[in-house]
Order: sequence, then structure tokens, then C-alpha cells
Amino acid sequence: MIKTILLFCVKLFLLVCLVFGIHLTILHFLNFQLFDNQIVLAYVVNLLLAFLIFGSLVKLKAKFEHLLGFIFMIGSFIKFAVFFLFFYPIYKLDDSVNSLEAASFLVPYFICLIFETYYLVKLMNNKI
Repeated sequence: MIKTILLFCVKLFLLVCLVFGIHLTILHFLNFQLFDNQIVLAYVVNLLLAFLIFGSLVKLKAKFEHLLGFIFMIGSFIKFAVFFLFFYPIYKLDDSVNSLEAASFLVPYFICLIFETYYLVKLMNNKI
């Protein structure tokens, strides 16, 4: 169980670092500020929430395998709640959320979501 969680965390960390580097490279080439819009915090929060959600899924698998999908959906709800409670008010300070602000949160959100979904399917099919 610990090995599964650790392997997930290492792989996701490396993927998120790669995507973060690509994200910063694109911002650099488009002449935007690299570390505006809470980008570092958004990546870190999404990564930590993904670790927490997947770790919970692995630990709860033995008792609640039939509910893993719902538990996963609750985790996604928690991520959106974090966005609307902490990030959205900051992004909305100027009365609008621009595409750079949205991308700062949504890029790591979707990367983590896709990775979590892939590993959840493997977990439910007993392939990890």
C-alpha cells in the first residue's frame, strides 16, 4: 500500500514539474510575468490535494471498494471548493478572471485529475 502511494506521488510530482516547466516556458515566450496569478501556489495545492486524495483512495480500497468512485468525486469537489474559497477571490480582485489566471489553476488541476483518474482505474481493476 505504501509503495503504491509513494510510486504515485513520485510519478505525479515528476509530471507536474515537467508541466510546470512547460507552462513557465510558454509564459516566458509570450512575454508574460512568470510567477503571477498564484501559479506556484496553484501547482503545489493541486499536487498536495492529489496526493491526499489518492492516498485516501488506496487506504479506503479494502473497506469501501464499491464507493471509490464517489470518494474520488468528493475529492474533486474539495479541489473546486479550494479554488472558489482561496483562488477565485484573489483572481476576481480586478472584477474579472482572465485566461492567464484561469490557466494558472486549471492546468495543474487537469493534469492531476487525469493522472488520478488513470491510477484510480488501475487501482479499481487491481492492476496496482
